[in-house]
Amino acid sequence: MENKISTRRQAMASTAVLLSASHWASAWAQTPTPKPSQRRPTPSTTEGPYYPVKEPLDADYDLLRNGTLVYTKGQSAWVEGVVTDLDGAPLKGGTMEIWQCDEAGHYDHPGDGSKNDKAFQGFGRVTLSATGQFKFRTIKPALYSGRTAHIHAKIKLGSRELLTTQLYVQGEAGNAKDYLWRNLHRDDRAAVTVPFTAVADGLQAMYSLVVKA
Repeated sequence: MENKISTRRQAMASTAVLLSASHWASAWAQTPTPKPSQRRPTPSTTEGPYYPVKEPLDADYDLLRNGTLVYTKGQSAWVEGVVTDLDGAPLKGGTMEIWQCDEAGHYDHPGDGSKNDKAFQGFGRVTLSATGQFKFRTIKPALYSGRTAHIHAKIKLGSRELLTTQLYVQGEAGNAKDYLWRNLHRDDRAAVTVPFTAVADGLQAMYSLVVKA
């Protein structure tokens, strides 16, 4: 009699284990598979007061040539990089604009007194490649009153503005004192602050920008 009771208990225990396993298998099957973590979007910031009031006649990738004029001041630099969406896909068909002051700290804008060097284009626009890449020929950003060195950037897709931000120089002494830069989250600072390193024909800076498309 005792053996029968023991056998019955073992059978009930085995059934309980099977039911429990079935329950958890069902629960796991109903749990959605988590999506891969999305990339952190590049921080947006103010456009500033010196976005062009009208498009310059020369608005290509080379800011060191304005029409027939050639700009030779400052440190020439290639500002390059890639633009992707939150999932890492390149922003095909997008455009990127940059604008910045000349080596003396003047923008091509009436609000800045139009004191800029006419040889410096000051504004450029490129179409992103199929892999989301961009490339500008310009100068390492210069200081101007009240701000650290920076380059303004705007990314568009058709008529939509996806991002307006500012690009900074790693190791620039003025960064820590700049009210916009120091108020960025640490990860956001890293996204828009890169070194300008020496290459054969000047300097090079590489930025990876992420937008919500």
